[in-house]
Parts: sequence; structure tokens; C-alpha cells
Amino acid sequence: MLDTLLSEIKININEGLFLKDPESSELGNAIITNSVVLLDQLGFEQFTFKKLAQKIKSTESSIYRYFENKHKLLLYLCSLYWGMLEYRVVVATNSIECNEKRLLKALELITGRPENIETLTNVNQISLRNIVVSEFTKAYHNKMVDDENKSGFFQIYKRLVLRIVEMIKSIDPTYQFPNSLASTILDGALHQHYLKEHFKNITDANNSSPSLFFKDLVVNQLKIKNNG
Repeated sequence: MLDTLLSEIKININEGLFLKDPESSELGNAIITNSVVLLDQLGFEQFTFKKLAQKIKSTESSIYRYFENKHKLLLYLCSLYWGMLEYRVVVATNSIECNEKRLLKALELITGRPENIETLTNVNQISLRNIVVSEFTKAYHNKMVDDENKSGFFQIYKRLVLRIVEMIKSIDPTYQFPNSLASTILDGALHQHYLKEHFKNITDANNSSPSLFFKDLVVNQLKIKNNG
């Protein structure tokens, strides 16, 4: 059921992130799918449109017709990831009546590793997650963030945070820090996966999934009995 629904979705990404919709052409789709592969391999600093053009056997100028710069491309890919994750969360939790179980299911999806399930886009979703884990902070830790936020470039990410906020409130409307807890879950999950790869001695994620930590955190914060 989940796979079927996800295979039919199209993520609506802010039009300010691209000059021409990459989903509108074969070249545009090649830019997206190959940029995911290359960014995962090289990292944001070493990634260039020249290298991407060589990979897709095209020209830099053709890529610039779709994206103004690699920062906008990174923001596009992050939005794509958050959009896919949001759909996963909505579809997987929609039929769960118990508020506690709904939140814990959402936590599994947000903090766990993604699967390469079929969608309208052919991007490698494992590689896309790797990019978000490694590079998402670079997308908004800069002097342009306020203007970009006003332009709606982080709308999908913020919308997912607010979905989790509503789940938290449905369990305990009196809880004082629903926004902080929800945003900590999303960003913290990325951070724990990063630590697991690069700073193993300062995370417990080596011996267990980050999901277990965040479930424990939420269960204790919201005083959920028997894990929902």
C-alpha cells in the first residue's frame, strides 16, 4: 500500500530553487539523479557543475539553465528528501488511531534509514539521505538563511516539523516544548547518523539504532506508558 502510493507522488518544490523545472525534461532528470550520486561521492565542497556535466555528458551551461548555482541545487535536493519523508510519515501514520503509536511510528521513519522504494523520481534515496545527513546544515547555516526562509525554501522541512509538533500535542497538550522537541528529533537524527559515521566514540548509535534513542527520549519526555 505504502509503496503503491509513494510511486505516484510528485514533490512540489519551491519554484524559486530552480530556473527550469528539472522534472520537465530528460536532461533535468539526469541532472537530479546524477547530482545525488556525485554529491554523495564527493561532498558539497568538491562537487562542481563542471564535474556533473562530465558525468551526464553535457555542458555546464546546460546545467545553469536549470539551477543558478550548486547551493540552490543542494536546497532542491534537501527539499526533495524532506518531501519524500513527509509523504512516508503521512501515509504510514494516517490509519493509526492511537496517538502514541502514531508518533512512535513517525519517529521510526524520521530517525531510521530510508529504503529505496519506487517513486516518480529515480534518485537513489539512500544516497539522498547521505547528502542530507552530511550537508543539510550547510544549506541553512549561512547569511542568506533569513531571506531564503522568507522565500519559502525551507517550507517542506518546517511543515514536517509541525506535523510532529501536532502529534506531540495530541499526546500531551500541556507539554511546554513541542516545537523544540520536534525540531530536535529531525535535526538530531541527522546528527546522530553523522556521528555514527565519523565520531563513533561520542554516540551510542554504534551499538543501537538512533531510533531507539529518540524513542526513549520521547517516551520519557511525554511519559508514554509501555511505548504507546
